[in-house]
Amino acid sequence: MERTMASCISIIIPNRNGEATIGRCLEAAFASRYESFEVIVVDDCSHDRSVAEIERFPCTLICLGRHAGASAARNAGAAQARGEMLFFTDADCLVEENALAVASESFRRHGPGVIVGGTYTPHPDDTDFFSRFQSVFINHSETRHAADADYAATHAMVIATDEFRRSGGFTEDFLPVAEDVEFSHRLRRAGHRIVIEPRLLVRHVFDFSLYRSLRNAAFKAMHWTRYSIRNRDILADSGTASMELKANVLLCLTGVGLLFCHAVLGDRYLLYAAALSLAGSLLLSRGLIAAFFRTGGAAFGLAAMLYYLTLYPMAVGAGAFAGVVRYLMPVRPGQKGG
Repeated sequence: MERTMASCISIIIPNRNGEATIGRCLEAAFASRYESFEVIVVDDCSHDRSVAEIERFPCTLICLGRHAGASAARNAGAAQARGEMLFFTDADCLVEENALAVASESFRRHGPGVIVGGTYTPHPDDTDFFSRFQSVFINHSETRHAADADYAATHAMVIATDEFRRSGGFTEDFLPVAEDVEFSHRLRRAGHRIVIEPRLLVRHVFDFSLYRSLRNAAFKAMHWTRYSIRNRDILADSGTASMELKANVLLCLTGVGLLFCHAVLGDRYLLYAAALSLAGSLLLSRGLIAAFFRTGGAAFGLAAMLYYLTLYPMAVGAGAFAGVVRYLMPVRPGQKGG
């Protein structure tokens, strides 16, 4: 089939020291069964062997002159795109073979002014426990309100090229994360609609250990909290920053406090109250817990449930607290920090 501007999809991939995954990312992209697409990789001043790996593939390679961040890389790629639609993904994501076809069908079905988002496969590329936990958690969180989503994530985001360019693109002077959330919110205010297509999937390479999982939770929570306070939507039910997770964090911290008081005071009613907090978390999180069991079976489901109800919310809570502090006491020029 002859490629035409009317049907071409431009895949935009920012890369920063992605030597470990960019080759497999491009292999997956070029394995697509969709007939008309191009791949644009924007290297953000990598100092590993990423560029040599990228040059093995028939893609367009753009090298930024200075380290500018993922938003600037995506904007640079979009500026060179020839396609009618832009498909944003990441260098550690493996696009499913049918993803572009699903993206095109969903985009055209929903009509003009729509941003179509995808999500991670429930099973990630790596099979360790914490990577599987994260993939199920994100898949469940991002598909809960598919018809009227709060944001589309840049691991799988589809938008008309001309609409993206008119929007001004991603804000480049922004936090290290959540630039796709800010972009989505800005376009929603301008009248765009955001839908999540659960069939639009990419497999993520997490390589998570316990430490990396908890660090990621705290880091994302810190910056998301800063943005949410600034945006005045701290209580919004927003994808992975769902009311379900926020309530779980509150109930977990309450339960820990009650258990501490029980240990000091010996009052058995405090123990009962802590048990009620746990029961509340189980009730509120029943959909996600069911997804854990459905995806990984009984052993994985039980372990994932315990992790989500104990250590994970404590990391999120610590990150959120740090986000409040960073918002109230921002780092000034000349001080150390980000």
